[in-house]
Amino acid sequence: MVQLNRIYTRTGDEGQTSLGDGTRVPKTSLRVVALGSVDQLNASLGVVRAIDDLGPDIAELIAQIQNDLFDVGADVCVPSASRSEQRSPPGLVEADIVRLERAIDRFNEDLAPLSSFILPGGTAAAAQLHLARTQCRRAEIDLLKLAAAEEVNRFISAYLNRLSDLLFVLARVCNKFAGADDVLWQPGGESPA
Repeated sequence: MVQLNRIYTRTGDEGQTSLGDGTRVPKTSLRVVALGSVDQLNASLGVVRAIDDLGPDIAELIAQIQNDLFDVGADVCVPSASRSEQRSPPGLVEADIVRLERAIDRFNEDLAPLSSFILPGGTAAAAQLHLARTQCRRAEIDLLKLAAAEEVNRFISAYLNRLSDLLFVLARVCNKFAGADDVLWQPGGESPA
């Protein structure tokens, strides 16, 4: 279990931070940027979980995803070159991606097919899930940039790709659950009242 006695260390005041293996790197490094994007996504999902009318199935699923994202962070913060049998963080595996695919199929089953693109919005829960979806896409892009330069667990980008799809579906489910319609895109037209 992790124990933090001090919150500030002053070691990052000059624009550097430590990775999980102790290596000091600039806070602007691809690895740290990717970690920040995953952290931002996780925080956004925490806001989603705080919404009262979310429903227990979605809240439990989001809690599992938040734990997965901490595993992603633990995985990404330790460069592959410094890993060993004794020092290997938890990482995502193919089963984690399959779990997301099954959730997408289960939640999407009762939704009407889309005949238009939808705008982020509707209920507060749906709007926040759409925001998390966009943050998920940003985290995926940042991890792909890192993967182009250094070795990264190959399941992370696939997981984030599925997760953004799941968040889209969950936003639609939240709107349906609350009796709200998806906000449809009106190309070149007036915005609906």
